[in-house]
Amino acid sequence: MGNRKGEQTKAFIVQKASRLFNCQGYMASSISDIMQETGLRKGGIYNHFGNKEELVLSAFSFSIDTMIHFYSEALAGKQGCMERLLSIVSVFEKLAENELLPGGCPIMNAAIEADDADPLLREKASEAMDRLFGMVRHVLQKGIEEGEVQANVDIEFVATVLISTLEGAIMLSKLYGNMEYMRRAVLHLKSFLTLQDAPLLRKA
Repeated sequence: MGNRKGEQTKAFIVQKASRLFNCQGYMASSISDIMQETGLRKGGIYNHFGNKEELVLSAFSFSIDTMIHFYSEALAGKQGCMERLLSIVSVFEKLAENELLPGGCPIMNAAIEADDADPLLREKASEAMDRLFGMVRHVLQKGIEEGEVQANVDIEFVATVLISTLEGAIMLSKLYGNMEYMRRAVLHLKSFLTLQDAPLLRKA
């Protein structure tokens, strides 16, 4: 019973810390901030984590697992390459609006903040971005197999444009507190995915 309660407390700390770190920053958030967020004493936190770095990595993993759940929900039941890609775009729109995770995209936040300051967090952010790229690649590859996407399309190019445009739009939308930047990015991507001179998707 005690072990189960300990696991529940650890999960509670991770959940609270993930939101705090994503909004306030991993480096800027102190143990005191986490104590205030959780209502626990320092000993109660360090009883479950050897140090702050361990908590940081656990909290980031929780944020990524949460995002994977959101992507899975968005993709569920979607038919066709364009619909699947737009469902991924919709998750980014909700991130920009703070509807899913307060603070925006956890991968971008961790990548920018960690840089050379926290190699372990940077590595985890890189792995998470690899998974995001993999998801987009999979959608495009399936589109090729189903005859919806031109067979000679450069998958890496399309995935890079899609993800970098959306990540940049989140940053601008949050910086200026204006969703217009995300709306413009989405309009651009819809046009980009159906270019008349070199269409990505085959015409029905």
